Amino acid sequence: MEKSKNQLISEKSIRLLQQNQYTFHVDSKLTKTEMKNWIERFFAVEVEGINSSRIAKKRKRSKLSLNYTSKKKMIARLRANYLIPLFVN
Repeated sequence: MEKSKNQLISEKSIRLLQQNQYTFHVDSKLTKTEMKNWIERFFAVEVEGINSSRIAKKRKRSKLSLNYTSKKKMIARLRANYLIPLFVN
């Protein structure tokens, strides 16, 4: 999937791994249902729920104009007894 950019590794995401929650950076136009369906098909797991949030826009200065970038992250909560083996646990 091109819209799922990469896994997010931070102190908070590592703590969430202990609660069976996985954090992804995704395209800002991706919906929760698209992400849920992709995770369930690609990793063969059952997703209990997904939380999404937009990361604040940051201004980048260039010589010609100001560019605005926005990011979105999603936290997928899996059902009990399921895990994604690619993440460090």
